[in-house]
Amino acid sequence: MVFSFPPSAAPALRRLARAQEGVTIIEFALVLPAFLVMLLGALDIGHTLYMQSVVQGAVQKAARDGTLETAAGAGSTSRGAIDAVVESQIKKLHRHADITISRRFYRTFSQAAAAQAEPFTDSPSGPSQNGICDDGEPYVDNNNNNTWDADGGNAINAAGARDNVVFTVNVAFPRMFPIDRLIGGHGTTHVSATTVLSNQPYGDQGTDGTPTVRHCV
Repeated sequence: MVFSFPPSAAPALRRLARAQEGVTIIEFALVLPAFLVMLLGALDIGHTLYMQSVVQGAVQKAARDGTLETAAGAGSTSRGAIDAVVESQIKKLHRHADITISRRFYRTFSQAAAAQAEPFTDSPSGPSQNGICDDGEPYVDNNNNNTWDADGGNAINAAGARDNVVFTVNVAFPRMFPIDRLIGGHGTTHVSATTVLSNQPYGDQGTDGTPTVRHCV
């Protein structure tokens, strides 16, 4: 059985076919999801960039303060205060931020820039052939701190006048708009900032002595 409209319905059907009412709202409904994703994504990127600039500024200020004599050496208590200021500035922007602060020192800027691991002999085969000094493998302890340093640096407590300090802050925090979860993300992002500054010349620079061959544990 074939259904057909009565002839009297033809004028109404023609008017319906030409009707434009409601077209705009339908088009808006189609565009709205993509527009919202773009808007929230732009806001999230802007927040991340702002967080990056805040972290970079905090690192520069903290690094300058850390080069003073009162912030160097093993007996210093001011580094904790400097770190607290950095954390406070970052947490003003995001109170749930996870902040990690690290310092390493080098005798020269070139060593700090290279950040090369201390030379070692990796095992030719077996599980110890892993690119890491372990299991009794020999290494050259260039800075004589009795530890193989993957970055060639030394603990900040041993730093002194004229030494070059690499100051690094890593921050992990929940995204303001975690739309990355739509594509399998975790809703968390990371920013970091690093700077290298030389401690003030308030005394003579120390020396590391003659490199010593040791064995990794």
